[in-house]
Amino acid sequence: MPTAVAVTGPDLVLPSPDRHTPSAAVLQCAVRSPRAYSLDQALTEMDMLIEHHGYVIVLCPASAPAALTHRLYAVRSVLESDRIAVVRSDLPPLGLAVLALQLRQLSVCDFSPGVLASAARLLSHYIYAGALLGSVARLDRVPVTLQSHAKSWLPGARFAVLATPRPELVRLSGDGSQAGLSGPGFGTKMLYAPGQLASDWVTGHLAPDWRSQGVEEARLPAESARWWATGKLVEFAAAIPDISVLYQLVSSVRRDDCHWCGLELIGDRCAFCAAPLPPPEDRPDRSVRPGRADRPVRGLLSRGAT
Repeated sequence: MPTAVAVTGPDLVLPSPDRHTPSAAVLQCAVRSPRAYSLDQALTEMDMLIEHHGYVIVLCPASAPAALTHRLYAVRSVLESDRIAVVRSDLPPLGLAVLALQLRQLSVCDFSPGVLASAARLLSHYIYAGALLGSVARLDRVPVTLQSHAKSWLPGARFAVLATPRPELVRLSGDGSQAGLSGPGFGTKMLYAPGQLASDWVTGHLAPDWRSQGVEEARLPAESARWWATGKLVEFAAAIPDISVLYQLVSSVRRDDCHWCGLELIGDRCAFCAAPLPPPEDRPDRSVRPGRADRPVRGLLSRGAT
């Protein structure tokens, strides 16, 4: 069985694009309150996932209440398991759902659990997640100028906001055709989830401006209104849809062995035990594996953006 990808809510599970992509596990210990779902039940739930899949990668929003993260770490600690990775992400809700889908797609490939878990940080940099908002008066996820804050109180105000990979905020005027956000330089598919605003600017202006290869409507996650501090929104996320490009992207990164738990990893920290990678001079000299050259990422993505 492939490594399990678990999420903290059912609305973070996007439909599988094909019959090979497994669904995500929705952790009831995250959905239900401790009073309604005991620690013993949470331990049994996680233990069954480990038994069936070997390893579990839990995607947890960085904005989640402290009680939720404490519970996840408590389950990991009581089970004394090094097979559970709690990966916290700053992505907005719809962007996090897209990341979960990408990891689900890659879970059926030949990546080890350590590489798959640490790939979450890499893939997050290539997800363009934002929202069309009717107000930024209470928004604290991205920088908001005093002028934008004041204009939020004007009737009919609309703002295009990009949260990742680089925060950006633009006030829209008229039909918004003259205003845009910095988009990806590679091929993406856009998902959008309407709230209490019309989605015509996202589908009619933003998606063509970003040259999205496809546009698809999704259900608005329950957490979105709290994350964006308003229910007047249309959330969107543009990301690489092609599993072959995702595979090449992750494969192009150097792999190392965690000096603490022994799992493979990419990046500077193990996602399972949180041990940092030693300085370059203290790492063993690992030759590049067959079929995994250190290719420039930007050129790789360009080839995938047909």
